[in-house]
Amino acid sequence: MSNALPKIAWIGLGIMGSPMAENLIKAGYQVTGYTLEQAKLDRLAAAGGTPAASIAEAVREADVVITMVPASPQVEAVAYGPEGILANARPGTLLIDMSSITPQTSVDLAKAAGEKGIRVLDAPVSGGEAGAIEAVLSIMVGGERADFDAALPILQALGRTIVLCGPHGSGQTVKAANQLIVAVNIQACAEAVVFLEKSGVDLAAALEVLNGGLAGSTVLTRKKDNFLNRDFRPGFRIDLHHKDMGIVTDAARNVGAALPVGAVVANLVAALRAQGDGGLDHSALLRGVERLSGLKVED
Repeated sequence: MSNALPKIAWIGLGIMGSPMAENLIKAGYQVTGYTLEQAKLDRLAAAGGTPAASIAEAVREADVVITMVPASPQVEAVAYGPEGILANARPGTLLIDMSSITPQTSVDLAKAAGEKGIRVLDAPVSGGEAGAIEAVLSIMVGGERADFDAALPILQALGRTIVLCGPHGSGQTVKAANQLIVAVNIQACAEAVVFLEKSGVDLAAALEVLNGGLAGSTVLTRKKDNFLNRDFRPGFRIDLHHKDMGIVTDAARNVGAALPVGAVVANLVAALRAQGDGGLDHSALLRGVERLSGLKVED
């Protein structure tokens, strides 16, 4: 690469991907993007990016390709095949997959890409939509140190805590642990909210003082208003957290780690999804607790 900033291709402009790509544009990077929705491509263009008509077009001239799509099947769909990233990116390209997928998918992708001379990092993120907008994401990375060092300036335009966690797949393993902690934390907060309200306590006051002590957490800080206002517009959808709980329970089973509480919360997430709440924010776990507690939940 020359002294100029690397050219970036961005694949996947959803709730997280759009603001992240925009932060790279603000940092001075030339970003060409591809996604399935025309409105998202229009948004990228309005922010100063260049929409592409296909993955092949997006990645052909790129130095770095970043993918941010929902799950393993989508990563495989954009990476493989004649129209995919591996068939159309130049040798020497750095592929940074920031999706949350299974560790094995990341390992397999790195191997397949390596055969084409394409370097890969798995770099899933935590921090939700707000973290993406504010460029304060936590980014957990798997791959080679040299590739991590090359990617670091780009990742620093997207996040605040950026750590190389080990070889390919390690970023995804840490992300799975992150999603376990977040789901259990949201469930505990949701149960506390229903307990407090049924007890007649001022909920806003209670959550304020709880968040100032050992019960405080980033989850409670970020989701407090969701609980108070019953505002479940998605920052991170139940559907996606359901996918992630499947990843962590499966990965834990493979290494022989027991997740007794995690397994229960995974079932509660699955139940909420089965009740039609999959498109809501994961703070909607509150709705599941309300139903179990005999409270009327609005549709």
